[in-house]
Amino acid sequence: MQIIADWVEPRSRVLDLGCGRGVLLESLVQQKDVFAVGVDLEFEKISACVKRGITAYQGDMLEFMRGFADGHFDRVIFSRTLEEVPDPGAVIDEALRVAKAVTVGFVNHGYWKNRLDALRYGRKPRNEVYKTAWHESRPANPVSVADFEEFCAQKNIRIARRALLRGDWKTRCTVRPNFFAGYALYDLTR
Repeated sequence: MQIIADWVEPRSRVLDLGCGRGVLLESLVQQKDVFAVGVDLEFEKISACVKRGITAYQGDMLEFMRGFADGHFDRVIFSRTLEEVPDPGAVIDEALRVAKAVTVGFVNHGYWKNRLDALRYGRKPRNEVYKTAWHESRPANPVSVADFEEFCAQKNIRIARRALLRGDWKTRCTVRPNFFAGYALYDLTR
């Protein structure tokens, strides 16, 4: 959350896709005095946002973004949501239309522990991040650092900056990130 907060400009307009209970947005409102809007599918999460004083919409994020003009937001945040949506490429494209910058964060499925678990057990990794069995869990779209950077190159999406974090999700990863990074954050523009 701190890296995302560092990338957000004070008093900017921020849209959080898959905002959950609004913890990140509440923090950004307090730290950066942003105008914050969240979108999530789950009613309980939207209710939690409202209790925090965050404006939130329950529904489809693509449909919601289509109601805004080009560049309406300064930043769209898409953290730990990429893996959950049916068409992540379409969501990123639409986010880049409605915002000047898009922050994308995801668990790196190329991380060595995930690879080792799959190799050792021959099934979906179960670890500190993925605690549930395949039939009770997500993600639907596992992605790696290499996958995501190839996607950006193919779509002519500019990676303005990135933060690749080791398995503790705190320490920067500078060597072979597709293998050693547990979590990846990207700041995208057109």
